[in-house]
Amino acid sequence: MSDTRGDAALYLGLISGTSADAIDVALASFESAPRVVASLAAPYPADLRRRVLALARDRADVSLDEIGSLDTALGHAFADAALALLDQAGIAPTRIRALGSHGQTVRHRPFDAAPYTMQIGDPNVIAERTGITTVGDFRRRDIAAGGQAAPLLPGFHAVIFAQPARTRVVLNLGGIANITILPGAANGAVLGYDTGPANCLLDAWAQRHRGTARDEGGAWARTGTADAALLAHLLREPYFAQEGPKSSGREVFNVDWLDRHLAGTSLAPADVQATLLELTARSIAMAIRRDAADVAEVLACGGGVHNGALLEALASALAPVPVASTAQYGVDPDFVEATAFAWLAQRRLAHLPGNLPSVTGSRGDRVLGAIYFGS
Repeated sequence: MSDTRGDAALYLGLISGTSADAIDVALASFESAPRVVASLAAPYPADLRRRVLALARDRADVSLDEIGSLDTALGHAFADAALALLDQAGIAPTRIRALGSHGQTVRHRPFDAAPYTMQIGDPNVIAERTGITTVGDFRRRDIAAGGQAAPLLPGFHAVIFAQPARTRVVLNLGGIANITILPGAANGAVLGYDTGPANCLLDAWAQRHRGTARDEGGAWARTGTADAALLAHLLREPYFAQEGPKSSGREVFNVDWLDRHLAGTSLAPADVQATLLELTARSIAMAIRRDAADVAEVLACGGGVHNGALLEALASALAPVPVASTAQYGVDPDFVEATAFAWLAQRRLAHLPGNLPSVTGSRGDRVLGAIYFGS
């Protein structure tokens, strides 16, 4: 759909998350309130996704040539996705004020002695191909300021979902799950962090044993039975007990991590999948109950909202707190993240901060992103 009413400034936001299954693109306006004009999910070609997932694994044999080549290839893929959405919406690139591209995270090491985070998908290529002023490299300034650089969505969540009379939690179910705690008290600080795995382990286990990119709807997990002993073992991962600010990714929660915990067990693959689904639900519920005890409702977004079995497990783990999709509040759960990066691009051009120190742990507010001018 397209909507070209008036002369409202339009912004594009692009992101590919930890699952690396598609590039999500949102076309948005922020003139009065955030409004999504059009959206598109552009699947990665199979070979490109394979290369991304291989690079994201914690290996010592990654070549510099592969990083450089993939950086360029992803820049072209992001540009293709942006142009495809504009063509679908019937909107010329010249109407776009700026494009915010998160890129593809391939490494996130905020706890290292020399902390860093790496997102690829060359913004120079995107700006050159689209002719649109592109904002990229959103995370590294927060790292430089002593922060985690993640999550970056809580500021946007506060704009569209906060209510003064009740505490809400926004739950993003991507490859990694993260929560934003929006306090009901007017003077309460917004909090947020990555809770642990959402889809990344579920997808990886389905790929290994079913040859599919994901367990659609959690159908396979429903055929198994969660193993209490394995679940308790997985929940002893130190990351879950760590207080925020904190962030994580495939560097911790990957199939190698899972294989280490499975050593010596003989569970059926479907039972492992059921246990991983319960791990996601329990680890999220533990975090919410610990840091948002007065939560009135949980609003879920991200690809995991399409996993009915996962939502049921979350509802059970969080009862009596209701869990609802952001769709019930007029926000497409598949494009909350992409819209947030359009918003962050707008913030960058206006020289406004994009991080929340209460979330990332940085030394203060920072203007995020580097600008690559279009033609």
